[in-house]
Amino acid sequence: MKWENVGDLPCSVARSLSVVGERWTLLIVRNAFLGLRRFDDFQSNLGLTRHVLAERLGRLVEEGVLRKEAYQDNPPRHEYRLTEKGRELYPVLLALTAWGDKWKDGGRGAPLVFQHKPCGKTFTPVMTCSECGEPVTAFDVMPMAGPGLQPALAVDDESAGTQKKGR
Repeated sequence: MKWENVGDLPCSVARSLSVVGERWTLLIVRNAFLGLRRFDDFQSNLGLTRHVLAERLGRLVEEGVLRKEAYQDNPPRHEYRLTEKGRELYPVLLALTAWGDKWKDGGRGAPLVFQHKPCGKTFTPVMTCSECGEPVTAFDVMPMAGPGLQPALAVDDESAGTQKKGR
C-alpha cells in the first residue's frame, strides 16, 4: 500500500496520520498552538524549506486543520489560524509531549510545563475515561469492532494483540 492511500483504511489512526503524519506537520500545528501565524515565522522557527512548509500548510488548510486569513492586501499576505478541527488536536500534542517528557528528555527535564488556567497549577496530561473519569491505560481498554469497521477486516482479541490484566 502506498502512503497516499493510508487515509482510505478503516482505521482511525491511519486516517488521522493521513492528515498529520508527514514530517513537520505536527510541529507546524504545535507552533500554531504556541501563537505562530505567519509563513515566515513558521519557517524561521522550524528551519524547513519554503517549498516543504508551503506544501504542509496547504495540506493543513485543505484538510480544514488551519484556515488562511488575509492580513495585508498589497502585497497579499496571509496568516494561518487553527480551526475547530485543528484545535481538537491539542490533546494529541499534550499526549505526545507527556510521552516525550518521560522517555526522551535526556535527563534534562521538560522543556515546557503547562499551567491549567482555571486552577493555576502546572499539570501532567492524563487520559481519562469519558464515562467514569478514571485514568486509562493500555491494560484497561479492549478494542471492539465499531460501526465503521468492515466485517471482513474485524479481528478477534487474540490476533489484535490485546493484553488483559493477569496475562
